Amino acid sequence: MVRHNAWVLLTITTTARPATDLGYLLHKHPDKAQGFEQSFGTAHVFYPEATEERCTAALLLEVDPQALLRARTSVSTPDFALAQYVNDRPYASSSLFTVALGRVLRTAIRGVCEGRPELAATPIPLELHLPAVPCRSGPERARALFEPLGWTVRAEPVPLDPGLPGWGDSHYLSLTLTGTLRLSDALSHLYVLLPAMEGGNRHYWVDSTEIDKLLRAGGAPVDGVESEDGAGWLAEHPEREWITRRYLARRDRYVRTALARLTEHEESEEGVADPVVEERESSLADRRADAIEAVIESERVSSVIDLGCGGGRLLERLVRHRNLERITGVDVHLGGLEIAHRKLCKGCDPGGGRGHRPLFADAAGRSDQRPRTELLLGSVVYRDERFHGHDAAVLMEVVEHLDPSRLPAMEDVVFGDAAPRLVVVTTPNVEYNRHYEGLTDGSLRHADHRFEWTRAEFAAWADRVAERYGYTVRYLPVGDEHPETGAPTQMGVFTR
Repeated sequence: MVRHNAWVLLTITTTARPATDLGYLLHKHPDKAQGFEQSFGTAHVFYPEATEERCTAALLLEVDPQALLRARTSVSTPDFALAQYVNDRPYASSSLFTVALGRVLRTAIRGVCEGRPELAATPIPLELHLPAVPCRSGPERARALFEPLGWTVRAEPVPLDPGLPGWGDSHYLSLTLTGTLRLSDALSHLYVLLPAMEGGNRHYWVDSTEIDKLLRAGGAPVDGVESEDGAGWLAEHPEREWITRRYLARRDRYVRTALARLTEHEESEEGVADPVVEERESSLADRRADAIEAVIESERVSSVIDLGCGGGRLLERLVRHRNLERITGVDVHLGGLEIAHRKLCKGCDPGGGRGHRPLFADAAGRSDQRPRTELLLGSVVYRDERFHGHDAAVLMEVVEHLDPSRLPAMEDVVFGDAAPRLVVVTTPNVEYNRHYEGLTDGSLRHADHRFEWTRAEFAAWADRVAERYGYTVRYLPVGDEHPETGAPTQMGVFTR
């Protein structure tokens, strides 16, 4: 094992023959040592070893505390002046380092290699080593972040003082990642995850432009341009919410927007297995909306929030109910909300305030003002004060789009925090899928469904939630019932 100086913030090693092809991927020649001036110091790229069998590139960031002081435009703490001169940034893989990484190796991160395009698209054996990574959550967090991406992780706490073991460990890790990946993916993982591990202690102001930087590095579509990997690695990462929140320095408005763009799904029935299924599901969607309307009418509610409203299929119906004073639609998908807005505002009262006052005309041509409606960009897995104060909440074909690990968060948001008097939940009955042409046993109705429950599984979930949060629940079938498999849609009506 080659030992590297502790000042080296990142080394990238490959054994893919010829290993010196690493120079093509990084756009940095192995025979040259190069320096790149930054506003806070100098980034150096050089090769401690470069043979056909093994090649190592190093990125060393040399921070100038005085330059960092000059670059800072505001002082937020009394000890700021001293902190600029006595800090860990020259030694740790902090936000300074990721900025330098993004600037110096920008072309490599994008996966561009004009001279050897096939090389950039090929996974190669890699070892990345960072001797000092801030991570207060410890080695377990590092493994949770990198292992789902295909890395083998060695994360060792760095002692405060090797000569004084009684002092214990610092909140830094010596991190080594090994795996066979494309170099562009490997660098993108570092660019996103290192700031997240640092915990939002960024040396620069985080604004809305960071959202696109995060999504682009995570492989998600930006400005309508899809990545080669579709939704990208960040959208599929089990810790995407933790990563997004920390990368965006816990700025809730930006976090909601980023998560909405990462987890967006279409309201339409795209991705079903067969046109016959699509046709039946379209008809079934109307029957679901009919059933929900009937429940809302019978319970005499005055306000409804549709969580996961999509393009407004249900909202378009609810605004015609005279007994409803307030209707709110929520979705993580901005495109769906725009569709709902167009449906609801064919005619609007401009004096309606934050919400919209759709105006309808009766047969005699007289205008009739209907409920105030409001459309919100938000997620059902995050507590939100805007969800409070509604008589009823509806989750129509929503829960199956959530990862099972996120269901408890949704339950806490809807039943615990918002806690409306009535909650209506509909979800597919997987037992019924055998009656759809093109669906084999175990197949799901939609490509974005994370699961589909049997009737017994749905009842077990609903009974547990009702008992925990002080509701009673009754079950209603939606659609034509089969004597063996039941109805295609199952509905739970929770009352408190």
